Amino acid sequence: MSLAQHVKETFQKEFKGVQLDESYDYKKLNRERLISFRRPVEAIVRLDKPTNIPRARELGYKAKQGVFAARVRIRKGGGLHFRPKRGRKPKRMGIEKLTRKQSIQGIAEQRAGKRFPNCEVLNSYYIGEDGQHFYFEAILVDPFAPTVKADKELNWVCAKQHKDRAERGLTSAQKRSRGLHGKGIGYEKNRPSLRAHHRQGN
Repeated sequence: MSLAQHVKETFQKEFKGVQLDESYDYKKLNRERLISFRRPVEAIVRLDKPTNIPRARELGYKAKQGVFAARVRIRKGGGLHFRPKRGRKPKRMGIEKLTRKQSIQGIAEQRAGKRFPNCEVLNSYYIGEDGQHFYFEAILVDPFAPTVKADKELNWVCAKQHKDRAERGLTSAQKRSRGLHGKGIGYEKNRPSLRAHHRQGN
């Protein structure tokens, strides 16, 4: 088994909260990491290297100048909904079980892109959660860096049509929330958007 596969399994065990396996307390490791995530005051922190390197490399990360990772802390919950002032049945109040139309991960990517305006968000991945927050790591690329322009696998980001990827919903996480990730019968109604084809998208 490769080193990357071992690291993947370790993170999976931490997320599942496996307590004792091969003399390692994965639940404790995950708890200590989340405690360290809470300590910075800033919600967006630039990292020296990704926490989950195999996952970051799958999504396009490379250890070179112009490419870096940033951890984003974002709140849990569906957002603030004001209670109506007029009379309603309790079930018609519309203040509970309401979620955003955009995914939490997509919001995290947009905040990372806003924090580093000279960079483009390549992708992001889940890294953990506690009672109040989700934690994601976004992979950012500087399209003006000479090393990125010389890289044949990354220089597509330098083209002007890829500007503001996160803000326009072009990352893989945001395409999933837009309903553009499936295939099969009926999926063709999701293109070009969920509102197309008389709102019959899945």
